[in-house]
Amino acid sequence: MTRSDKRDLISIIVAALLLAVAVLLPFEDPWSSLAAHLVPYIVVGGKVVWKAVRQLFFGRVFDENLLMTIATVGAFLLGENVEAVAVMLFYSVGELFEHIAVGRSRRNIAALMDLRPDVARVVRDEVEVTVSPDEVKTGEVIVVRPGEKIPLDGKIIEGRSSVNTSALTGESLPRDIAEGDMAVSGTVNLSGVLKIRVESEFEQSTVARIIELVSGAASKKSRSEAFITRFSKYYTPAVVISALALALIPSVIVGDVSKWVSRGLVFLVVSCPCALVISVPLSFFSGIGRASRRGILIKGSGYLDGLSRIKTVVFDKTGTLTKGEFEVSGVEAENGIDRVELLSSAASAELYSNHPIARSIVRAAVDEIKKPSQVSEIPGLGIEAEIDGMTVLVGNDRLMREKNIDIKPSGKIGTPVYVARDGKYLGCITVSDSIKEEARGLVAALKKTSVQKTVMLTGDRAEIGEAVARELSVDEAVCALLPEGKVSAIEGFLIPHKISVAFVGDGINDAPVLTRADIGIAMGAMGSDAAIEAADVVLMDDNLAKIPEAISLSRRAMGIVKQNIVFAISVKLCVLALSAFGVTGMWLAIFADVGVAVLAILNAMRA
Repeated sequence: MTRSDKRDLISIIVAALLLAVAVLLPFEDPWSSLAAHLVPYIVVGGKVVWKAVRQLFFGRVFDENLLMTIATVGAFLLGENVEAVAVMLFYSVGELFEHIAVGRSRRNIAALMDLRPDVARVVRDEVEVTVSPDEVKTGEVIVVRPGEKIPLDGKIIEGRSSVNTSALTGESLPRDIAEGDMAVSGTVNLSGVLKIRVESEFEQSTVARIIELVSGAASKKSRSEAFITRFSKYYTPAVVISALALALIPSVIVGDVSKWVSRGLVFLVVSCPCALVISVPLSFFSGIGRASRRGILIKGSGYLDGLSRIKTVVFDKTGTLTKGEFEVSGVEAENGIDRVELLSSAASAELYSNHPIARSIVRAAVDEIKKPSQVSEIPGLGIEAEIDGMTVLVGNDRLMREKNIDIKPSGKIGTPVYVARDGKYLGCITVSDSIKEEARGLVAALKKTSVQKTVMLTGDRAEIGEAVARELSVDEAVCALLPEGKVSAIEGFLIPHKISVAFVGDGINDAPVLTRADIGIAMGAMGSDAAIEAADVVLMDDNLAKIPEAISLSRRAMGIVKQNIVFAISVKLCVLALSAFGVTGMWLAIFADVGVAVLAILNAMRA
């Protein structure tokens, strides 16, 4: 509870005690009773009345402050002193609940704002200088000691440590980093001293982008929020006019001015739209705040709304469902040699190559790698190397055919690499992109959230793409696609089926598809500007399990929004009708206004 909330709570308690005293004391004349009741009224409602008066000069005439002021002043004029103070007292209780709830949600999101480091230690002229992070230039070296936040993105040039990434990713498990690794701003250095060469200025750093993203989320309204904003804009003046009509027209026709003015005032109290205009945005705010704590950044309530309606989820393959890193998945040795010798021969020939497939073979061959005396790269085919006086060929089937070497085609799924030595076929090494562990079981988790269909898009050959789709139980695989083909594929799901489609990609080469889908979900956001720019939802780690979690969270939030809308409008319409016919009094009006608002706020906080 903030200092302001505490002051409001004290005002409410003091006003309630003063009201109790005013009710218990006997008064000889109405003026002394009015004076006794005005004291608690001013204590608890002075701020509301002042806001109503001030708003008159800023063009916002019809708001809840004016409604409460008119209703309570009218009640005083009718001699309903206790009801006048009670309306303002309970309205202030509702306002206090609102402030506490919004403050709680803001603190959840503001926790991300604590990512911003206060200082950076930059090395200049071989001396550490403490400066503001936005004063550090690209290429400068910063020093981060244990317990300090990493202030800027960069590459570690000296040191080894573990970092706490929980503020970014929602994961509590520390991550080990060492020389050559990227250091991400906003994470906390836990153990060793790190020297980091800065690769982007503070405005372009990960932490700055996240802060900007979360800060701007509340300004992007959902359809429900936009509806409530428009609704209250026309609703409030309509009910003021209706209340005036209820008070004046019957008074002129049938007389009994006091009765009809009292009904008009009750009508005003009931009609206050605060339950809607507070609880609906609060539900979205709470949902976005909860998601941010889990490392799921949703750019606005409109995207939270859209995420809840997703029926088809489309995945990019490489870097999303798979690691994007080649690994040896199969070794088929022939002609009397074993697996170790086959890998050793291939790795020796590929030792100086930087090709990803070559590096995966070298990693797999842990023993007996020899330095080749001569290496020739044959573009598009493979490598020819001299090792211990023998000619080793490593490459695809076309290379083997050109060298008149008979091969045995591999039966494994992946990229086959054939190996021969001095014209003799040694066998085949299959290299493939490994599937992420969290991708297994992902489709089943999505189906539990009422997602009807899953699709995988890839530029790989059909046999590779379909094998991955089968292993992960993906409903459909579209293979051999160029980047523009992925956009066409997404449109093929969007346009004819008229259902909401989410696309999950790595955010770099998939930016056009992320933009085209109803909801774009970016993976690997800590290193990708394109992800944050193009996507609507950003996962701060590569954990695919966060996708069904995000969908479930959004549907829960939207369920709460709909509950509040139906509940608030139903109760108010019912009590408005009863108040117009004089069935309800001021006390039930208070419940219909403040009680409904408090219940809706408490419900919104569940998001």
